[in-house]
Amino acid sequence: MSVVPNKDSSSRSAFDPTTANLGVVEGIEKTDANLVPQRSVTFRIMFLSTILIFINCYWIIEVEGIWHTNHATAMSLFWNTIFFLLILVLINIFILKPHFPKKAFSQGELITCYVMMTIASALAGHDSLQLGIPAVEGFPIWFQDQQPSLGWDKFNHFYPDWAMVKDPKILRPLYEGLGSSILYTKPHLLAWAAPVMIWCCFILALGSVMICINVILRKQWMENEKLSYPIIQLPMAMTAEGGSLSFFQNKTLWIGLLLGGGLDIWNGLATLYPSIPLIPVRHDYLGHDLGQYITAYPWNAIGELPLPLYPFIIALGYFLPLDLSFSLWFFFLFKKGLLVMAAVIGVEPGQTTAFPYLNQQSFGAWFAVIGMALWTARGHFKLVWEKVKNPRSKVLDDSQEPMTYRSAVIGILLGMTFLTLFCLRAGMSLTVILIYFGFFFLLSIGLTRIRAELGPPAHEMAGNLNGPFLLTLFAGTQAVGMPNLTMMSMFWWFSGRGYRTNAMPCTLEAMKMGQQSKSNMKGMGFAMMFAMFVGGLASFWAALHLQYGAGINMMTAHNWGEFQQVKTWSDNPVQPNFWGQIWVGVGAIAALGMMWMRTRFLWWPFHPAGYAIALNFGAEYYWSCLLISSFLKFSILRYGGYKLNRQVMPFMFGIILGEYGIGAFWSLLSLFLNHGRMINIKTYDFCPG
Repeated sequence: MSVVPNKDSSSRSAFDPTTANLGVVEGIEKTDANLVPQRSVTFRIMFLSTILIFINCYWIIEVEGIWHTNHATAMSLFWNTIFFLLILVLINIFILKPHFPKKAFSQGELITCYVMMTIASALAGHDSLQLGIPAVEGFPIWFQDQQPSLGWDKFNHFYPDWAMVKDPKILRPLYEGLGSSILYTKPHLLAWAAPVMIWCCFILALGSVMICINVILRKQWMENEKLSYPIIQLPMAMTAEGGSLSFFQNKTLWIGLLLGGGLDIWNGLATLYPSIPLIPVRHDYLGHDLGQYITAYPWNAIGELPLPLYPFIIALGYFLPLDLSFSLWFFFLFKKGLLVMAAVIGVEPGQTTAFPYLNQQSFGAWFAVIGMALWTARGHFKLVWEKVKNPRSKVLDDSQEPMTYRSAVIGILLGMTFLTLFCLRAGMSLTVILIYFGFFFLLSIGLTRIRAELGPPAHEMAGNLNGPFLLTLFAGTQAVGMPNLTMMSMFWWFSGRGYRTNAMPCTLEAMKMGQQSKSNMKGMGFAMMFAMFVGGLASFWAALHLQYGAGINMMTAHNWGEFQQVKTWSDNPVQPNFWGQIWVGVGAIAALGMMWMRTRFLWWPFHPAGYAIALNFGAEYYWSCLLISSFLKFSILRYGGYKLNRQVMPFMFGIILGEYGIGAFWSLLSLFLNHGRMINIKTYDFCPG
């Protein structure tokens, strides 16, 4: 696959002007059915990926967790994995291919490595194990002992001893930062070994259910509905033919690369040397908060109104369908309008238990999106079930899947059995367990669907879009019970805060990349499960190693919320919220109405996914970037057509690569500058988080 069009009919452009308005890479969407599957999951790439997983997890935990900066996992396309993929591709192009051609990596091997690093990064990410590991580290036990007035002793006894380290002799060196070497003494290794391995098995079971669900959904979404998978365009283009000079010889790509990288070089120097003026693009730059200039009632109810101008998010947004990018920024402003309306009728701005019930509307919209996706696939599910009952049936061919459909169903049952027994052993009730995990996997399916169809640059939902909130909304805290609510605080890392690093979309995108590169799909399934377990193990190791050296840090500072919430429920039980339930229905009806309008009128611009995402928290980081990118794309398609669109796409790739490459450099530099220090020397953080 070539970036530059060639008169030779055998050479094809990586930037296809004919693939609708999604800008899907031609080489990704079109494959030759007669191609022989290439090697992909080899011993050497598994070994290399394992090493890179430990490096990646260490890097992520230190900069995101310990220092709370350089957030690699805040966006759908992780910049740390793209950075390492770029290095591997360049090594392949300039060293292995010309000098050791038999040792060069195939595209399938590069994709396998990228996929494994991405899954592990998702686990180590800010919305995942960085929120879960402190709970295993006895967070509520330690801080209750240090601050008895917290009142956490009311529920601490519900935490099982086998799932959490509670021994103060083990916890003291961790929270006081007495030195990383203490971790490697026999008493401490033995104390951590059992809970870490238990939770790694939990992660493997959780991840296996995700992978098995995606095996069942893959054919429907890839071959029947032909979803576009925008997130995989850049890694697929980079790895075509194992990496090709033609990709990097595109002049338009280099213009974007120099602009994106040049901005980060300038701002990186300005961060280290304040005498150099900064070019502000971040959402948290004080001068970019338009809300501070709006002081008149009731308009001041909008609160903060950041104006982020991240070039790489503008570039990512360019690859989105116009209706989604428009809907994301439109419904963000719509949310602000609802807050103003609430102020007019006398409701405290920002209140979530009264009008405009933003969280509840988002809940309902997600239920509608998920329900419609599953309803559309009902015919496929029927065929899958027939194949499960009779593997010799010809109704569907599952020979090219990561596993057979029967194996996928068995995998779901085994995984859910493990998760259920784990929770029962921890003191949870069976009904709550089934509802809790049912909601989590449904929401994960919704996220995976939106990523596959539309590819939003991020999908943070930090407005209590989680199992505990859903259960208490409909049943109240007393019906749910304190043992259940307490244990759910240990699950905050996968069904709690934000879902930016949910691993399920990564696994379906991996299958898409494997399919389009003609990789060994059976091997890909094993590689993903292996990455789940090793990624969890690497995350625990990195966190423990770093915390024994740093003590109390930003990762522990960000983990008070879930335990304070349990205390609040313990002190002040809440009843089912009738009006909140009504507004869940309102959100669902509104989303279904948008879907109906989309099927009837081509001009309808509102996408229900934008409504579901933007009414929750998270769009603040990028709404204005999408406003710019949607205006650019609309103008280019209208006045320049698909020919100009094809020319602009490598420019956008260049901006992303430039910022990802230089941004990663500044992040790595911070590791060396802060090594052995108790203070953080900040380097330029180009990404929101």
